[in-house]
Amino acid sequence: MRNMATSLFRHERIETTTAKAKELRPYAERLITLARRGDLHSIRLAATKIQDRDVLGKLFDHIAPRYSERPGGYTRILKLGNRKGDAAEMSLIELVN
Repeated sequence: MRNMATSLFRHERIETTTAKAKELRPYAERLITLARRGDLHSIRLAATKIQDRDVLGKLFDHIAPRYSERPGGYTRILKLGNRKGDAAEMSLIELVN
């Protein structure tokens, strides 16, 4: 989940299987809620989950202020269809603007 959340915050949208997207949603939304608080304790808690300092900075400086007025629902899952190789159901998970 750490790597997927890091990729989601870095690119603001990723394509993955639907099951992984549904697992990632609450994980990422908790991190955004932590970033909205913005205090030192929140930064340290988020740093245990997001190892990349650049992405952590982006989360606290750019992504969290965007959602300061929003009470929740920071991500959206869009279904894309089935993958050609193994017919896994694919989805696009992205941050809501």
